Amino acid sequence: MRRLIFIILVLSTVADARAHGAVFTLIKKVSTAQLNHILGPQRANFLPAGSRSKNYQWPKAVAARFPVAIYRVQYPSVVPEWHNKPTSASGLIAIPIIPGTHIFPVVCYQHGTVYGKYEVPSYAFSKTNPSGFSQYSGAYETRLMVAQYAGQGFVVEAADYFGMGDSSLPEAYTVKGAEQAACLGLYRAAAAFLARKDIRQSKLFLAGWSAGGLVTTAFLAKLQSVGIKVTATFTASSPNDPFAGLNCWLYHPRKHEAIWENTLLGLTLFSYQHYDSKPGLAASVLKPKYYQAFRKIYDRDYHSQAGLARIFNSLIKPRVPLLAYLRKPYQNPMYFADSTYGKLLARSQTIRTMFLSPVRMYEGTDDEAIPVPLGKLAACYQAAMGSRSIHLVEVPGGSHRGTFLTAVAQSLSWFKHFE
Repeated sequence: MRRLIFIILVLSTVADARAHGAVFTLIKKVSTAQLNHILGPQRANFLPAGSRSKNYQWPKAVAARFPVAIYRVQYPSVVPEWHNKPTSASGLIAIPIIPGTHIFPVVCYQHGTVYGKYEVPSYAFSKTNPSGFSQYSGAYETRLMVAQYAGQGFVVEAADYFGMGDSSLPEAYTVKGAEQAACLGLYRAAAAFLARKDIRQSKLFLAGWSAGGLVTTAFLAKLQSVGIKVTATFTASSPNDPFAGLNCWLYHPRKHEAIWENTLLGLTLFSYQHYDSKPGLAASVLKPKYYQAFRKIYDRDYHSQAGLARIFNSLIKPRVPLLAYLRKPYQNPMYFADSTYGKLLARSQTIRTMFLSPVRMYEGTDDEAIPVPLGKLAACYQAAMGSRSIHLVEVPGGSHRGTFLTAVAQSLSWFKHFE
């Protein structure tokens, strides 16, 4: 009987949403015990004790108070880079189950770089997906945000971005307009869905980690431009100027740079090639011996985690400097800056928009991907323009993942301060 009621509920939800241009499918209801498992053992597996700096202070998670309903969303959007061509995108909305409550704060979370097409919010709570192999572990960041924030009474919304999840487009990695459109489309679809459920938004917050921090600041700028007020934002390990980041990683690498940084070359190059209509861009930048491996990673052209590992290992064994993947002219940083690739990277920055609401940017002293100066760049630029909207939070001993965990834990009380 319960199963029949659940099926009827799902079908009615889908039918109601489809009539309004978006489809919301109830995936499951997650208990507080399950949320606390995400905040406990799963969080410890995400950053094991042996991989933490001795200077890093393990942040305390706040136990979940409410169960949560998880919905997968398919919604309409447009691609600005393609003259606003209509498309369909996917994402997640998590709604706390609090009987009698009709007013909730909303957090829009923007996820970081992932390599599985389904390591995204819409599949974060699913052990299976259309790929045929599990990509559950790679979507932990979304589960953490849902457990920590939805478990405390926030509605959590998270877009997959174009090309990820159930989107049929190529990936739009650091393509600013496309990422803004994906996030705004979900926010608007979710707002209509919440209204039909007699739920009203009190405050709006944004959050993002790593490349998702870049998307978050781009989304903040977009929301400001269309007159939607954001109460506060946090980012963790955010590269707010990818051009500056690539310059650092290419021409002045540190000894402990993240081994996966090489994949950012392929993800950005093929994304710009598609969305900015630059045929042959990737081939003009990458050395022929590396082209196919980067292409396979971008296209998700593998059928298991082991398949991805084999492609990745072909790029890092033997390990070479990031600059070694690029054709000879790119050995010159001046050539790189003046190239089509360099100019497209520079266009994706988010540091030149004056933010109108408070932003906390967390940067780790031991971050293997984001050097401290890069993490501080947006705040310095904003200060140069006379703004004090960005507050930098240094995480002693914070690795890339550790900085994220600290930001998630500490920002909860900060967000609640505004309620």
